[in-house]
Amino acid sequence: MCALSAPAQEAQVAFGSANADPTLPVEVTSELLNVNQEDGSAEFLGNVIVIQGEMRLTAERVLVIYNEEKSAIERMEATENVVLVSPPDAAEGDWAEYTIDSGVIEMKGNVLLTQGPSVISGDEMIANLTTGLATMTGRVKTILQPSGN
Repeated sequence: MCALSAPAQEAQVAFGSANADPTLPVEVTSELLNVNQEDGSAEFLGNVIVIQGEMRLTAERVLVIYNEEKSAIERMEATENVVLVSPPDAAEGDWAEYTIDSGVIEMKGNVLLTQGPSVISGDEMIANLTTGLATMTGRVKTILQPSGN
């Protein structure tokens, strides 16, 4: 195994399969749902699973914020044990925000990206599911597996 610490504060990497479709329906499953009619939000608690196409996000809490007209989801905020899977890659962190229209997911706090046998860690990752590109920032560290191992 070979470990590298990049002195740079940023690294761009591939993430998931490109061309995810942010217009696909979003399915959310949880133990509990709290709806706030005043601010147009919904809070899902306990073993939350969010699925959109091939993308899967899990967390203990997900807050869904609707647009002004309350006609569509604007964004989702996930906290506690956040795991994002966009095959073939997976990432975990303390917090994530998914902006539906743009297909962009921002993860913060002890972000760990797993790509096959390789692992990249950093303070923050911004992943664009439609382009399949992500940027890791903060103290970026990479562990690369040499071929044959």
